Amino acid sequence: MSDPSEPDEPVTLQGVGVGRGMVVGPVAKAYPSPVIPAGGGGDPERLEAAFRQVAQGLQARADTATGALADVLAATAMMASDPSLLDEATKRVAAGETPAHAVDRAVGQFVEMFTAAGGVLAERVTDLRSVRDRVVSVLLDLPEPGVPPLQRPSVVVASDLSPADTAALDVSKVLAIVIGHGGPTGHTAIIAGQLGIPCVVRATGAMRLEDGEEVAVDAAAGTVVTHPGPELRARAQARAEAAAVLTTDTAPGATADGHAVTLLANIGTVADAERAAAGAVEGVGLFRTEVLFLERASAPTEDEQAEVYAEVLRSFGGRKVVVRTLDAGADKPMAFATQPDEENPALGVRGYRLVRRVPELLRTQLAALARAAKDTGIAPWVMAPMIATAQEAADFAALAREAGLGDECRVGVMVEVPAAALRAQDVLAHVDFVSIGTNDLAQYTMATDRLRGTLVDLLDPFQPAVLELVAATARAGRGVDRPVGVCGESAADPLMAVVLTGLGVTSLSMSLGAVPAVRHVLRRHTLAQCEEAARAALAASSADEARAAVRALVDPEVVETLAL
Repeated sequence: MSDPSEPDEPVTLQGVGVGRGMVVGPVAKAYPSPVIPAGGGGDPERLEAAFRQVAQGLQARADTATGALADVLAATAMMASDPSLLDEATKRVAAGETPAHAVDRAVGQFVEMFTAAGGVLAERVTDLRSVRDRVVSVLLDLPEPGVPPLQRPSVVVASDLSPADTAALDVSKVLAIVIGHGGPTGHTAIIAGQLGIPCVVRATGAMRLEDGEEVAVDAAAGTVVTHPGPELRARAQARAEAAAVLTTDTAPGATADGHAVTLLANIGTVADAERAAAGAVEGVGLFRTEVLFLERASAPTEDEQAEVYAEVLRSFGGRKVVVRTLDAGADKPMAFATQPDEENPALGVRGYRLVRRVPELLRTQLAALARAAKDTGIAPWVMAPMIATAQEAADFAALAREAGLGDECRVGVMVEVPAAALRAQDVLAHVDFVSIGTNDLAQYTMATDRLRGTLVDLLDPFQPAVLELVAATARAGRGVDRPVGVCGESAADPLMAVVLTGLGVTSLSMSLGAVPAVRHVLRRHTLAQCEEAARAALAASSADEARAAVRALVDPEVVETLAL
């Protein structure tokens, strides 16, 4: 990586960090994609078997994985078993191409189609290439591409990691993940966040790192430094020790002067619920129920859903559990719900809007939630995604009550569409609470596809326009004395947690591992200080200026402890 004449000269790679951890360790590079010889190769008789072997291997990993990892692995397995891909490769073999070349070119054709389509399909290109690499490796009798078995705790480095690559990792030996491509909302970042592994994506020059060389990875700063000296090593050790100390504080969320801020976890499965319930959280702020629906030919039955919802409610023993109804569409397409011909799914029939086409999906889900509430004696909070108008909020509330979710259950909606934020007072006239999904709110406010890593700066939650909409929503909530939560990724940012509290947000929901730092920063500042930080952020003219203004107001000791 560095100049041979100065082998110990540190080099810093800059990327986008995911998480707040800092580690030092040796690089473990992924095996490269297979190189197809000029003459091609592979036995035509093995073509179908090769696709089947890859699909079965991916599904086997999905079956033993949990949460988001299981979902994306299952999706990749489905891609490997897609008959259209095999058919295209088979046609090419029949036309005279070797099996390896046929697979490569068939996948290349689909990559071009997906890239041109953009949105969620463009995001699946990494998975397509992963299928290609695995099938070609089987055909050529080469080692499976990806990260080799780790012999010691290591920093995994790759151009990109597919879900299958990540699933193959022994996470007990993964210190950090560094990839040259991807983005903060891509598969690698999501899975790293779920597992609590420091991660840096879009790290330019990552593939020039040498296998075995030691690097310091700072997720908070988004940096990878080669040949770390004693100072960086000491800093990483201090950060790890400070993080461990923070986990010993298990008190409810509150500011220094006792203003309560409910700290909640985001979950997607029963296994997630059980882990979160054992942690120091006050409940769930976002239960992503679409995990139950993914990779199915038909929707789960009322019985199936009721059983899962009851298990989650029991896990928390009466603590708050906010259940989001099905958020299909956009980046979560489903065969039985999504229109295949939508040119722009993110702006189409997604989330609550599915009631226009397949109303039985929502009615069945609400009935299942009502049954779970009755069976457990625990009242859930239920909210609908992608609400744009006060009328939609009123209609959803009526459907929930009709399904049997009585007055003991809180009914709310998500604020992800700018229209809902601007008219939050009207929306709150019909529901018990709202929860702001800052990921989608930023996407729609900034007209920026949140799956595009190259546009990550526009999706910064410190963007003043996004903060204005959060402030308007929180103001409306205070006006009618109703809760306003945030369940988007910004809730996990300690600096943003101070701002959101100052704006009047009443609860923050995030990945379980982010809770200790957020609890710590709130405990070190009064409500008045949080309000001052919120005013400073709103007065800024750019996201960078807003973040700097807030950092300048935060306790310097906290800035140092949390590497803000």
